[in-house]
Amino acid sequence: MNEKLQKIEDKYKKEKLPEFNVGDTVRVDVLITEGKRERIQVFEGVVMKIQGTGVRKTFTVRKISNGIGVERTFPLHSPNVVDVHVVRYGKVRRAKLNYLRNRVGKAARVKEKVVKK
Repeated sequence: MNEKLQKIEDKYKKEKLPEFNVGDTVRVDVLITEGKRERIQVFEGVVMKIQGTGVRKTFTVRKISNGIGVERTFPLHSPNVVDVHVVRYGKVRRAKLNYLRNRVGKAARVKEKVVKK
C-alpha cells in the first residue's frame, strides 16, 4: 500500500482491541445517536466472518432475536464501536460460518474452545 495512505489510515486505527476470531461469541458496545442523545447499545452474538485489513477491517455478528436471525456488520476501527468483549471462544474449522444461517436451535451452536491460562 502507498506509504502516504498508510500514514493517514494509522491515525484512525484503535490501539486496544481484543483478539477474537470467527466462531467466538462477542458482545459489541455500539454508540447509537438519536437526535441529540447518545446511548450505548449491546449486540451479542457469534462472529460469522472477518474480512478486510487495516482500517477497513469489518466483522459480522449474528444473533437470534425472538426466533429471527439478525446479522450486523461492524467496522472494527469505527468510532461508533465503543468496545468489543469476548464472551466465549468457539472451536470452528471454517473462515466463514455461512452454514449457521440454515440452522435452528441447538444445531446453530458452536462448540466452545477450552482456553488454557
